[in-house]
Amino acid sequence: MFWNWSGRTHEEIAQAREDRMNGTRFGEVKDYGGPPLPAPESPATTLTPGRMRAVL
Repeated sequence: MFWNWSGRTHEEIAQAREDRMNGTRFGEVKDYGGPPLPAPESPATTLTPGRMRAVL
């Protein structure tokens, strides 16, 4: 699972990561004294859509 709540395509996920690193898309965590945590590194391959599987 890699940023599956931020975008549906490789391009959307790459943009979400860039926005996170620039501080332009996601909100600020209040009362946290440390520096912002970096977004996960992108994999060395192009991300492709997968199929959702129900977990019962």
